[in-house]
This record gives sequence, C-alpha cells and structure tokens, in this order.
Amino acid sequence: MKVVFIGSGNLATHLSLAMKGAGIEVVQVYSQTESHASLLANKLSCSFTTEPESIVIDADIYIFSVKDSALLDLIHKIPQNKGLWLHTAGSVPMGVFEGYNDRYGVLYPLQTFSKNRDIDFSIVPVFIESNSAVDEAYLLSFVGKLTRQVISLSSEKRKHLHLAAVWACNFTNHMYLMASKILQEQSLSDAFLLPLIDETAAKVHQLSAREAQTGPAIRYDENIIEKHIELLSDPNMKELYRLISRNIHKESSNE
Repeated sequence: MKVVFIGSGNLATHLSLAMKGAGIEVVQVYSQTESHASLLANKLSCSFTTEPESIVIDADIYIFSVKDSALLDLIHKIPQNKGLWLHTAGSVPMGVFEGYNDRYGVLYPLQTFSKNRDIDFSIVPVFIESNSAVDEAYLLSFVGKLTRQVISLSSEKRKHLHLAAVWACNFTNHMYLMASKILQEQSLSDAFLLPLIDETAAKVHQLSAREAQTGPAIRYDENIIEKHIELLSDPNMKELYRLISRNIHKESSNE
C-alpha cells in the first residue's frame, strides 16, 4: 500500500509518522514550502515535491491535510488517478472531491496536534466516510492499523462533531491563555494551575460536564463575580467573564 501526503503541517506530520510506525509506506510528501516538505519527507524516508503536477499518480491513497481554504485550490491541480482521495478536515463535506476523482472520502482524527508533542495514535478516534461502500470497508481496515477507534460518520454529523471539538479543545486552551495572562501580570507561575487543570479534565471521565461544574457562576454569586470583573483591565476579558458566568448559571439552573 502506497500513500501520498498533500500537506506537511501538524496533523500530516503525526498521521504520516503513525502510518510509518504501522508499516504503511508513505511514498511522497507535497507542500508548497520546500523546507516543510523536505523536513517531513526526511522523517518518512520518502520523496517530496512542491509542484502539484509532480505528485505521483500510482499511489493507493492520497491524503489532503491542508487548510480548508487551500483545499479547493489544490484539488483541481492534482492529476486524476485511480487512488482513494481523502481529506482530514472536520467541517468540509466529502463531496468537495466530486468531479475531480472517482474515489474519495474523509479521514478525520479527532485530536489536537502539535509537532513537538508525541501522540499515542492508537487511542485517537478517527472518523471516516467514503462515496462507496467498498472503499468505506477498505478504510475501516486501513485506519484500523493505526487506532482502535474507527467510526463511520456522515459529513453532516462530522461538522457538528468538529464544532463540539472547538468548544472542548480550542476554546478551553484559550481560557488557559487568559488565566496565564492574569498570573503573569502578578508575577505568578502558570504551574500553580496545572493540578487544577489536570483534575478538571480528569473529572469528566467519570462525571458529566454539568455535574463537574464548580465555582461562583453556578449560584451566580454577584459579589464575587463583580469583584473578579473589576480586577480585569481588558474590556474583552470583562465581557467574556460576564457572558460565560451567565451561561454557566443558565445551564446549571436547567438541571
């Protein structure tokens, strides 16, 4: 089995290295930036190109792991072939490939990826979709070499999954940044928050998010909430604190 990666970012790096570890041959990496393409290709011991027209046409699978905005621009530049074309985007429908190749689908790993942090891919849920039942079965087997969790999911369901992931991951991480800014202004270490962060994440393995919620916003303790808002100098942070507090109270009151 031969795989081509179109893209060399965080997701492409982790996914391609997981494939190499599973004995799957990655034969080529494409990126418009030569240094990025060559760096990943060296890790995979394969060739690379910066020209879409130079992508090999005899691979079995082509994985498009690029920004959503770049995907449409790239698709029409790739030579049509007999391989299975897959994208890794959460909110892009499978049908984006229609008219450009006969076989296509989606391979969407639900995880956050940073290049310099290792990921155990065997526990990452991967959501798949294909325009044919035969290729969907093929994908179940193929992705099953990488992870224990392979789930068939429609494009409609996947975009809602991606939305939920943004709330659970991206927004949560942004809250860490806001907390860090407050501590830095007082010359306090971010490390003080790590046990709290760890326990907050650990609790939702056993409790629902509603059951795990704590803090002054549950009972909407205006005395504490207003004191906290007074401590914030950034107007956007003030507004964010107030909006989130109101929403926590609203959700807690709906029990």
